[in-house]
Formats: sequence, structure tokens, C-alpha cells
Amino acid sequence: MADPSSYRPKPGQIPDSPGVYRFRDEHGRVIYVGKAKSLRQRLSSYFQDLAGLHTRTRTMVTTAASVEWTVVSTEVEALQLEYTWIKEYDPRFNVKYRDDKSYPSLAVTLNEEFPRVQVMRGPKKKGVRYFGPYAHAWAIRETVDLMLRVFPVRTCSAGVFKRSAQIGRPCLLGYIGKCSAPCVGRVSAEEHRELAEEFCDFMAGRTGTYLRRLEQQMHEAAEEMEYERAARLRDDIEALRRAMEKNAVVLADATDADLIAVAEDELEAAVQIFHVRGGRVRGQRGWVTDKVEAVDTAGLVEHALQQLYGEESGDAVPKEVLVPALPEPVEPVAQWLGERRGSRVDLRIPQRGDKKDLMATVQRNAQQALVLHKTKRASDLTTRSRALEEIAEALELDSAPLRIECFDISHLQGQDVVASMVVFEDGLARKSEYRRFQIKGFEGQDDVRSMHEVIGRRFRRYLQEKQKAGEWSEENAVEASEASEAHEAVEAVEMDTARTEDGRPKRFAYPPQLVVVDGGQPQVAAARRALDELGIDDVAVCGLAKRLEEVWLPGDDDPVVLPRTSEGLYLLQRVRDEAHRFAIAYQRSKRTKTIRSGPLDAVPGLGETRKKALLKHFGSVKRLRAATVEQICETPGIGRKTAETIAAALAAAAPPAPAVNMTTGEIMEEAGE
Repeated sequence: MADPSSYRPKPGQIPDSPGVYRFRDEHGRVIYVGKAKSLRQRLSSYFQDLAGLHTRTRTMVTTAASVEWTVVSTEVEALQLEYTWIKEYDPRFNVKYRDDKSYPSLAVTLNEEFPRVQVMRGPKKKGVRYFGPYAHAWAIRETVDLMLRVFPVRTCSAGVFKRSAQIGRPCLLGYIGKCSAPCVGRVSAEEHRELAEEFCDFMAGRTGTYLRRLEQQMHEAAEEMEYERAARLRDDIEALRRAMEKNAVVLADATDADLIAVAEDELEAAVQIFHVRGGRVRGQRGWVTDKVEAVDTAGLVEHALQQLYGEESGDAVPKEVLVPALPEPVEPVAQWLGERRGSRVDLRIPQRGDKKDLMATVQRNAQQALVLHKTKRASDLTTRSRALEEIAEALELDSAPLRIECFDISHLQGQDVVASMVVFEDGLARKSEYRRFQIKGFEGQDDVRSMHEVIGRRFRRYLQEKQKAGEWSEENAVEASEASEAHEAVEAVEMDTARTEDGRPKRFAYPPQLVVVDGGQPQVAAARRALDELGIDDVAVCGLAKRLEEVWLPGDDDPVVLPRTSEGLYLLQRVRDEAHRFAIAYQRSKRTKTIRSGPLDAVPGLGETRKKALLKHFGSVKRLRAATVEQICETPGIGRKTAETIAAALAAAAPPAPAVNMTTGEIMEEAGE
């Protein structure tokens, strides 16, 4: 782990101007790219006290070995350069688009002599008109099949077109009236191009003109008693209407807009985009994103805008882009979009009406996409089996670990230290087996010692249950008893929810094949030592470190590195994150009880909301007690009169200060202590 101070630029060396910066690791690889309105202010924020940084930011700066920057003229240039570098270097700590697949679009090749309608994926080509993207290629083919009755544009490949021209006979579509057969000269190149342009106009939303024209032709044919032609025109109108129904009207004012919504949790985010053209939803796409950097919703929106429009220009960028949160600052992003379109782009959050309602629909799609993504990976039997096999192979286990237990330690600045145990069986969470512990063996913060205590307590209970069942020899029982003498005063503390109806603790009778601890070498060594002291040698131990998602084994100097796309790593991450969530939930519940019975209860008129606001602002009662009235007033919702009341109440409830020897500065202990 690198010390950020070892590569921190000298004071005054960083320019106070817009620019883009790159962090590199010890091997020279770019691991993070960012932009800033002021390089000096942004880069300085990375070199503050590590304890004050976000977990992912702290991991990034300790992995990096150098930082460099490029000055640009405007924030718009910074945005463009950031996008270019992210595409070029694919930095590991920038947002990753895991499902960055190529969505199919309906394409019309206007750059050819005889334009062709086809399904097309991949990068967009010059001279080709695109519609979509669509979620499925079959949806495009259904729409095209309906429209070819009215606009019989060529859909065949170059080889089929050339072969038909050589033999002088069109393909099947030419015979059934779904192609105008330019290959055999039934229409000229100019007439066929006109058909293709009319096809594009209809797909772009200008539908009323063609429907009215066809209806007029149908009535004229009927008046002239050309009933077969009138019936064919009637069927053509019905086909166009069915094609239009596939893209329901969502905005009555024929709006051209893209709507972007985000659903997220601590690790991943789902981005959904609806493409609305002419008031109709013409396409939909989405991604699931790894949040490998500290990024909020506004940041995810900015990344989505870069992903969507970084390679686009002209009408591909709509007049209006609706988002759930605006990037900060919003002006450079809006200007960048306007430059790509060639005219002004309105980037905003919908506040009312149909657009707000449609945004809610896009948001629900994003939430469902995130849930579906997690459910697919968690519930698919084949995927779970592969994950367990990958874990067994990476850790060199004899068999797949069908029962995995994971332990995590949680505390708040050394107070209310607790631990959690979560259980996964066959790759699925078994919540009825979860357990929670209070650390009682010592005071203060020591994650390694806490881990040793919790593992020992859990497996002593297992040995006790095994001894009751007669499955543990007397010799082993004596060894385990001797190993646990130092911990006899500390028993497992489960919550009431972990007890049976008669009040006795539930059994810890089932051993895991694998114990996972949240941490690196020290935590793994502590867990292994606890098992060895109890004489348990048939349970494997590993640790998953958050810094680089490395897997640590007891006694190994180097970690096991699983690919980021590994299903085994994904399962270990889910187990670790579930243990982390469970521990934090328990720690917060204890902290809430402490708040309710704390010194703030003595303040008249101070409710739970303002108590939480005070503790969130100051971090602890100790810091709040040391604050001045003016500092207390800075808390949202706290006025001066209330601040004075709080200060007086805390001063009255404060413990007496210890005596100090004024000569030596030594704190004098009270008699009898």
C-alpha cells in the first residue's frame, strides 16, 4: 500500500484551472481518470487525512503511485478529454459498464445506391440512418415486416441483390410485394431512394401525412370501384397502425427526448434510458454498473450521458434530456451536449405532468433491472454451482463449500463494538442462521482481537453441541476446554431473535466448510488461530480485503486474485457485503438505543429528529459537549435558544474533570481507583 504523501505534488505546483488528471499505479497503469473545474482544489482533496476519505477513494489513493494532469481551456474540454481517456485507458477505479453490450438498431443505409433496411449493431457508420436502439432484434423485424407492405424497401444482403440482378429474377419478397425489386429494374434508383426516405420519415414520427394520403387513395379507389386496390390500401393502413401501436404514445406534444433513470445500492447501479421520438417510445436500453469509485446519483448520470452521447452527433442527440439528478456543475455538460447536437439541448429534471410520470416509469424499469440482475446471478443454479467450484479451485479445497459463514466487525469510533455472522448454503443466504455478537472480552477498538474472540465463541458452541450429541471424543473435548479457559467469562451474546421459545440459544450444531472474514492477513490469521486453539482443522479460512478485492489465505504472503468477472468472486463479495450490512444494522440499533438513553434526553423539547441531526453533525456526544453555542447553531434545525439549552444541559451532565498535576502535567488518579 502506497503512502499518498510520497507522491503528493508540492504546494503551488498544481494550477488553479480546469483540467483532467490521471492517477497511475506503481507499474504506470492508469487506475483513475477525473476532471475538475479547479485542479488545485480537487487534487488537494485526495491528499487529506485518509480517515476522512470515502472507502473507495482511500483505496484508490493508496493503490496509486503518481498523479499527473493536463490543463484545458474550459470545463467542456475537460469533459470531452475525460471521456476520451476513460475509453482509452479503461481505468479500474472509474465506473464500469458491466452490461455494455451492443443493442440492435433499425438501420437504413442511405449511403448506398439502393438503400437497405436491416438490423445493425456496433458502432454507427456515416451515411446510415438509425432508429432505436431496441431491446430485442425480433421487435425490429416485426415492425419492418408490417411496414414493408407500404414501403417495399430492399432488405436483402449485397450477395442476394447481386445474384438476383444476374439471373434477372427477384427474391421471394419481390414476388409477394414486400420489396420493390430494384435489382431487376422494377423501380429506378431514384424511386427506390424516395421509398427509403419515406420509410425514414415514418419511423421518425411523421406518420399523419402518410396515413391521410393512404386513406384518401383508398376512398378514391372505392369511388372508382377498384375494390381490390381499395382493400389492399385498407390492409396497408391497418399494418401501419399496428406498427405504430408497438410504440405507444407517451407524450402528447410530439416531444423528442431521452429519459434517464438510475437505481442503485452500495455496490452497483442500474441505468435505464427511454428514447422518445415524436411523442412515442422508439427505443430502450440499459446497463448495470459497478460502483468502483465513490460516485453519487449525479455522477452516475454524468457517466451515462458520456456513454450515450460520446460518439453521437446531430439528431442522435435529442433536444431534451430528462434526468433524475443534474451533474454538478450542469452548464459544461449541457454545453457539451449542445455542441454534439449542433443546437441547444435542454438538460433538466422533470417536475410535473406527463414527463414526470414517464420518468417514474423509467425509474421503475431501472429498479426492476437491478433486482433482476442480482436475482439472476444469485438464483441461477448453474451460476451458483460454477461460483462454488471456482471458490473451491482457487482456495484448493477438497470439495465445493456448500455452507459458507462470514464474519464482520462493526463499531463507531471504538464504541459499541459488535460482530455479525451470516450463513450461505448452496450459494443462497440462510437468514434464519444469522447471528449477532457483542464484543465483551475487552474495551476499545481492535478488529483482529475482536475477530479472534467471535470465531472462538462461535466454534466453542459448535464443540459443545457436538459433545452433547456424542460426536466429539473426550480427548478432543478436554483440549478444547483447556483452550477456552481464558474465555470462560465471555459467552456468545445473541439477540432475542436468536433464541428458541423456551429462551435457550439456538444450536450452532452445523459447521461450515469455509469461514470468510472481512479483512486481510491479520484477520485471517486471528481466525485461523482461534480454530487451531480449539483443535478444529477441517474448516477452511479465507479473508476478502476491500482494498483490491483480494482473497487472503492463512500463512500466505501473497493474496489469491480472482478475475473481476469471476462468479466465485461475486459470491464472496455478496457474502462479505451481507455480513457488513448485518453488522452495521446491529451496530446502528445499539447506537439508537444509546441515543435514546443519553444525556440529550435531559434537554427539554429536543425530539428524536434533532437528536440524530446533532449526532450526525458532531459525530459523538463528546464532541457536542465540547462545542460552543455558535457551533451548535450550525446544525440544521437548531436555533440559538435551543443551542443554549443544549449546552447548559450537557454542561450540567458532564462528568467532573480529572485532577491534573500542574507541575508535571500528569493526570492524577482519584483515591481508591
